[in-house]
This record gives sequence, C-alpha cells and structure tokens, in this order.
Amino acid sequence: LALKEKFIAGGKQNGYDENVLNKIWSDWEKFASYAFNKSHATCYSWVAYQTAWLKANYPSEYMSSVLSNNLNNLTEITKFMDECKAMGINVLSPDVNESFLKFSVNKKGDIRFGLAAIKGVGQGAAQSIIDERQTNGPFKDIFDFVERINLTSCNKKTIEALALAGAFDSMPGISREQFVGINSKGEEFLDALIRYGNKYQIDKQASMNSLFGDDTSFQIAHPEIPKLQKWSDLERLNKEREYIGIYLSAHPLDDYEFILNYVCNSDLQKLNDLSSLNGKEVQFGGIVTSVRQGQSKNNSPYTFIKLEDYTGSIELGFFGDDCLNYGRFARVGLSLYVTGKVQPRRFRPDLEIKVNSISLLSEIKDKLISKITLQLPLNEINETMITELLTLTKNNSGDSLLYFQIKGEKTNMNIQLFSRPKRIKVNRELINYLKNNLAIEFKIN
Repeated sequence: LALKEKFIAGGKQNGYDENVLNKIWSDWEKFASYAFNKSHATCYSWVAYQTAWLKANYPSEYMSSVLSNNLNNLTEITKFMDECKAMGINVLSPDVNESFLKFSVNKKGDIRFGLAAIKGVGQGAAQSIIDERQTNGPFKDIFDFVERINLTSCNKKTIEALALAGAFDSMPGISREQFVGINSKGEEFLDALIRYGNKYQIDKQASMNSLFGDDTSFQIAHPEIPKLQKWSDLERLNKEREYIGIYLSAHPLDDYEFILNYVCNSDLQKLNDLSSLNGKEVQFGGIVTSVRQGQSKNNSPYTFIKLEDYTGSIELGFFGDDCLNYGRFARVGLSLYVTGKVQPRRFRPDLEIKVNSISLLSEIKDKLISKITLQLPLNEINETMITELLTLTKNNSGDSLLYFQIKGEKTNMNIQLFSRPKRIKVNRELINYLKNNLAIEFKIN
C-alpha cells in the first residue's frame, strides 16, 4: 500500500492522470500474481532444464532424490511411487544389506527404501547398521547381524521394526512372522536373538582379552528359529504398511486392479470432491483400513468404514437400517465393491454418497464384467495375431462375452463381430497380456 501511494504521488507529480496511474498499478498487481522478472525466469528455466536432463539420463537417481526430499509426505511419496512404476523403475522394500538412510539406488538401478524412514528405526541405529556393513561387508544372516551390530543403538524394538518392514527378507532361513513367533521353549524369537547377540559379543570380547583365547573359544549355539505358518499376504502387507506408511512390496487390491480401473467409474480421490458428481451414480472399490462403531445419543447404532484404494481414501458413514444392512462389511482387510449415488444430505446443503449396495470384490469380480471388446485395426490383423488370440482364449473359459471391433483406415469403417459361443475369463493376467504383449486396445462392458 505504501508503494502504491508513493507511485501514484510520483506519477501525478510528473503530470500523469490519476486514473491512468491506478490502471497501471492494477495491471501490475495482476501480472505480479503469476509473472517472474527476467533474471528469476532464467534461473527457473535453467533448473527445469537440469532436472529434465537428470530425469532423462539418470532416472533412478533422480527419482530417488525426489522421494528422499518428500520423505515425510506420504501423499507425495505415493504419487512419485506411481511415477517410478510408469517409468519402469522398481521401488524395493528396505534392506539392511543395500539401504542407506534415505532412498538410494542399488547396482541394478532399483530404488531402495531408506532405513531411517522405517517407523521405530532412528537415524542413529540406521547409521550404525550402514557403518558396520561398509566396514566389514554385508551381513550373511540374522545371526551374523546381531553378532556384529551395536545392540545398544539397535535394540529389540529396532530389529522388530526392521523385520516387519522387510529389511531382513533377503536373509536365508527366516521370514517376517518368525521374528515375533514363539519357539519350543515358550520364548519369543526376538528375545532369544537379542540375548544370543549380547552373549556372543561379550564372549568374543572376553576371548580377545584372554591370553589363551582364539576365534572359536567363544562360539555359542544359535537360538532356535520357530516353525510357524506363513502370514497371509494381507497380514504381511498390513505390517509393512504399519512400519513404512505405505504398501510397498505389493498392494492388497492388486488382484482387483482391473476392476477398479475398467469397471468402476470413480476412484476414491475423486470422491473427496463431490461437487462435480452431484446426481450421478458412482461405482468404486477399496480395502477397509479402519472401522469406527458406536451408538448415538438416542441409542441409534452407527458405523464408519474407511476405504482406501491406489489413489486415496474416504470414510463412509452408516446409520440406523443402513448400519444393520452393511455392518457385516465393517471388517479391516475386506476388499469391497460399492455402488451409490451422490446427492444432497437430508436437511443439509452438503453432498453425500448414498450407498445402494456393497459386495465383496472376491465374490463379485467375475460377475462385474459382462463383455470385453477387442479393438483390432484391419491393417494389423495377420496370421500371427490370430494365432496368439486363439491361444489366449482357448484355455481361458469364463463368463464374459467376447467381441471384436474391426477398424478400417477410414473413420466410418467399423465392424463389430461376436465370438459365439466363446465366453472368456477376464482377469488381471488377461488384461496385462493384451496391453503389454499384444498391444491391443479394448473396452470393457
């Protein structure tokens, strides 16, 4: 405001009309909301060129740096993980033999999750693991790890977090669930492991200080690794998500990805803004990640279900009869398919999703796809393509109708053919093969 007054006063003193001066100042204000001066724009252009060059020539290193710079922002991390996937770059679980503090690139060009980014693993513990590995080489197995690592900085809580996040997955003879399992002596393996590591290090130190000690005098028996039934994929992934913040090695919805992408007309990110969907029917899916249940002041039951998909999450609230009808789906880990309508709430101006039906994706996925239409350009149809399509459909019987849409070079040349009586099974494997191996476009339903 002070500068504006100074500008107007100076302009009037130089003989300019006040209306003209106000117009100039107003234009400047609008321009300043989006414009850079030349020196600023030059710097931004140079930085944009540098980052584009790095992304093109060192894609893994560039994305590793981008991920590291957004370590505390899960929304951004998820977005950049999708970008890595689109670029063909693998983002792998943390590993005590490859990971550094933050995201890093291994010898194969894959990105490794950082040790310090695991919940429960402090920077000091992570650095001690890295220092020991760089000084004395990779850890051979979990016993070698506790024999060498500083168990004061890397305590039981830290090792448990590392194990459940997948940081020991590359080590032989042990899986994640065995770390927290009970052995035949009724003792948790992690407790036995820590005790073994402490005794080994104490005995080794005592042997080194003894005149008659040698490299074998302090050897002690390894504790028993409990034999347990393997966790389900969902149990393993939920533990991974608990310590890393995201599903990393896989996603519980992977088996239903093609349903979410090709049958559902909305994802959960879009449903966070209902203004553009008012009055529309919506179909969406997701996995239940949390549930809240209780009773209102007038003793009416309510249930809130939090759903999550690849893009985001929403919370659905159910009251009265809806609570009774849909309450059976209020279980963490269930993958659901939901249909509903976006409409105004009763007696309130804001919008809601009025749920019409909920089904388990595992039970309904094969019924949701009534037909698939393969779109084939006429000039690309040859004997090889026909043979591959015959092979693809021969041993893939299912419930979905199969159509072919033959497209000529001219826009009005378009023939629809029906494969009778052939019905096929449309699943993730079929979709991936059509996209990646045959490069055939298709439409579902």
